[in-house]
Amino acid sequence: MSDRTLHLHRVLRCPPERAYRAFLDPLAMAKWLPPHGFTCTVHHMDARVGGGFRMAFHNFGSGHTHAFAGEYLELQPHSRIRYTDRFDDPGLPGTLEVTVDLAPVLVGTELRITQAGIPEAIPLAMCYLGWQESLGQLAALVEPEIAG
Repeated sequence: MSDRTLHLHRVLRCPPERAYRAFLDPLAMAKWLPPHGFTCTVHHMDARVGGGFRMAFHNFGSGHTHAFAGEYLELQPHSRIRYTDRFDDPGLPGTLEVTVDLAPVLVGTELRITQAGIPEAIPLAMCYLGWQESLGQLAALVEPEIAG
């Protein structure tokens, strides 16, 4: 079996606190997480260890919806988030585990994401592309310094 794990890296021009918050705020998640061509509805988010979330991505072009839920395994303020993801679709079995590490650097925050356990039905290149689009939108949300 092939390795079904992605490793992503990005540097954001913002403090780790702002990047961390963007991963745990339902309004922020709905804005930056869905890749291009998708919208997102966050149905539930209880951002604490043992708490969970439920959300759905909606393909704007086709109208199809992909719902998923997960549990927060580890929350280290401003430095690490670890959680699971499970798709509602039986064609996408298994539990994914996502680790988000944030570290302060001279220009802002170094972000490293590992997503493990990706179902065989999902092409890895599609995951990389989706994450790249999402992380671009994350940067657009967290990097601006807006007064007031």
